Amino acid sequence: MLKSIHPAPGTSVSRRLSGLAQLTDPDRALLQDATLHPQLVPTARDLIVEGQRTAGPLLVLEGWLGRTRLFRDGRRQILSFLVPGDVITETACAHPVALSTITALSDARLCPAPPPNSPGLEQAYAASAALTECYLFRQIARLGRMSAYERILDWLNEMHERLALAGVAGPDSFVMPLTQEILGDALGLTSVHVNRTLQAMRRDGILEWRGGVVRMVQAARASDPSATRGTAARIAEPAAQRARPPHRASLENSAA
Repeated sequence: MLKSIHPAPGTSVSRRLSGLAQLTDPDRALLQDATLHPQLVPTARDLIVEGQRTAGPLLVLEGWLGRTRLFRDGRRQILSFLVPGDVITETACAHPVALSTITALSDARLCPAPPPNSPGLEQAYAASAALTECYLFRQIARLGRMSAYERILDWLNEMHERLALAGVAGPDSFVMPLTQEILGDALGLTSVHVNRTLQAMRRDGILEWRGGVVRMVQAARASDPSATRGTAARIAEPAAQRARPPHRASLENSAA
């Protein structure tokens, strides 16, 4: 039986940012205080519309949101996803505006992000921004060079990695409150094509998707077509591990 994971609200933010930087107890207290005043965004409601002034960075506590772009004929492209633990940053200009519409794809809770007035939070936000850019590049490559089968497989692997970093995924499974139509809007596929591809993946023993929970077998992660996973993994490397000095052998090899 596939099981979903429902951690306490705010836990995902603290866990993800603690994994990106060495946070102090005061840093964690600020994050905890921020989560006490959440904003609820119901499913299908826009958090902000492209071109609107933004009110400051936000933290995603629960739920899934998408950065979207609508076309005149009603078609929609989901540019990227925002999941628990993510930081929604502002543009670095005098009067920040939203570069895309952000829509709740499930019921979502967010809160204002504490200002980066400490080295820990500053580093955590910077690492989070770097990961956002890394995921965007991965999406561009996915849409430009991968088959439908590869797109879905690569995207599922990415989302598992991201949710695991925030502590809201199991070793081989995660909750995905999305329809096949939404998945198609993100991957440039029709819902019919998504359905057929998912059926092929099930026949191949790559995944199970029941009751809103996706389970991926080891073969799915091993056959991930993306060649950029190492970059995201390096950015998301545990803070304590990054703080260690380079191994002596590495230094000697560099000198050679």
